[in-house]
Amino acid sequence: MSNGYTGKILRVDLKSKTIKKEPLNMKNAEGFVGARGLGTKYFCDEVDPKVDPMSPENKLIFMTGPLTGTCATSSGRYNAVAKSPLTGTIGAANSGGHFGPELKYAGYDGIIFENASDEPVYLYINDDVVELRDASHLWGKDVYETTDLLNQECGENFRIACISAAAENGNLFAGILNDKHRAAGRGGMGTVMGTKKLKAVAVKGTGSITVARPDAFFKECMDARDTLAAHPVTGAGLSAYGTMILVNIVNAVGGLPVNNGSAGSLFETADQISGEELAAKHLLKNKGCFGCSIGCGRVAEIKSGAFKSRGEGPEYEAGWSFGADCGVDDLGAVCKANFLCNQYGIDPITMGVTIACAMELYEKGYLPEEDIGFPLRFGDAEAMVRACEMTCKCEGFGKVMGLGSYRMAEKYGHPELSMSVKKQEMPAYDGRAIQGIGLEYATSNRGGCHVRGYMISPEVLGIPMKLDPLVTEGKPATLKLFQDLTALCDSTGICLFTTFGIGLKEIAGMYREAVGSDESDEEILLKGERIWNLEKQFNIAAGVEKDTLPPRLLRETLPTGPAKGKVNELYTLLKEYYAARGWNEEGIPTEEKLTELSLN
Repeated sequence: MSNGYTGKILRVDLKSKTIKKEPLNMKNAEGFVGARGLGTKYFCDEVDPKVDPMSPENKLIFMTGPLTGTCATSSGRYNAVAKSPLTGTIGAANSGGHFGPELKYAGYDGIIFENASDEPVYLYINDDVVELRDASHLWGKDVYETTDLLNQECGENFRIACISAAAENGNLFAGILNDKHRAAGRGGMGTVMGTKKLKAVAVKGTGSITVARPDAFFKECMDARDTLAAHPVTGAGLSAYGTMILVNIVNAVGGLPVNNGSAGSLFETADQISGEELAAKHLLKNKGCFGCSIGCGRVAEIKSGAFKSRGEGPEYEAGWSFGADCGVDDLGAVCKANFLCNQYGIDPITMGVTIACAMELYEKGYLPEEDIGFPLRFGDAEAMVRACEMTCKCEGFGKVMGLGSYRMAEKYGHPELSMSVKKQEMPAYDGRAIQGIGLEYATSNRGGCHVRGYMISPEVLGIPMKLDPLVTEGKPATLKLFQDLTALCDSTGICLFTTFGIGLKEIAGMYREAVGSDESDEEILLKGERIWNLEKQFNIAAGVEKDTLPPRLLRETLPTGPAKGKVNELYTLLKEYYAARGWNEEGIPTEEKLTELSLN
């Protein structure tokens, strides 16, 4: 056993049904940490970047981090890594809950799935007992049904990660859901699982995790928890209102995209779909993941009306995508659509943005009503929920929407109406009103994404310093730092939300004492930069399109709000960003940079 790690991975060949237990590559663990970084390193070493994401040759890797399952704060994370069927980029989707820690307690840092089964299977892990079992009785079931059936079959104390029928039937943005409601949600990692006819992984473990310097590690962990408890965001804000607290905050700076971004980024009735509204009228309780000291999760219920339902969430991104982006201010409808996404294992960001894109296509006369089956207009809550449900169930026009907004808009001759980067839909912040987040969307290694370099923190929340969202100065260097730190954080196995209150000092401190490293904070941060550059190398070799934004953000000025008249100044930002990264003017890492990072 290695400190912070179990020292062992599973390699599962789904075609031949063989399962091997292998020692973890500790050299790579040292260089790429774990979870996102280590999973990506294994993937890049073993898979041709040109691989068809829907083919058996595309591997799927589950990987935990050295802090996963320890007493480190919010240490319930694992990553699912594959080539994304939605974007063609390296895909690494991060999930919380309890599945990741349970996998480590069973004795495994990760699982590498190879090839594809001829029939539906699931992987059963009970400490040393590991076997593939028939899943034909689970095929076609949703997330909730699958989880309940496997808990009946394997035991209530098993942790389940699974897919629904959407992933089985080719929806390109289906995720992997564990503990029913926690999602490795973006980029179609569940879709890859579906192509392999791998329905689920059920795991139970009774082991423990050893750390190098227990007393020092415990102190680092407790100090980090104390810091988070004292911070206004991680100590009170997220606990009281969840991530939906951002609705009114982002709307106040004119950064909440409305009607697929076509109506600007200021939603007059934002308060009706806010975290405050959810807490006041529909919140049942908070919920946290393993080891969580924040408790941002929501359990909510719409008790009456057309959208009566109960479930977990919505998070801010889903609240916006089904709300302001579709012109909908009915919180019941927003919750209903989000609950459907949980049940059917669908990424709610891509889902809501795709519906908003379809609404704009329809209203401009590009998408015939007969193709959809009903009118699909901005502000129509019932139509929004109906479109979501038909996509979740892969019915009718839902099969087209299940390809994502870019392919749908391209089918109707107007790909420019897809609010996506590298074919992945952008989240809930307008890059015209918040310049740095626009640069993050353009440069993110997995397409339109906010959680690879969360510039909303300094540009809107003023954490750890306040940057004017409308200016470009200083943003590229700050984004580089945020991206590198996020890569490190994701790879340790702790939650990104902790970085509202803690930073490199605390993350490096916990990592150092867990694994027994004597590296400086700066040397540990360099691992995050190494991970970022490895991902970039893969994307270049895969032929991923260059860094850019949808034409709307570059050419159409905002009509209202604090950012009125603004477009995103991407090309000014990109030049400085590439220089900050030590890349050439085309955005390609130089030999000198790769040598510095030991990547060539």
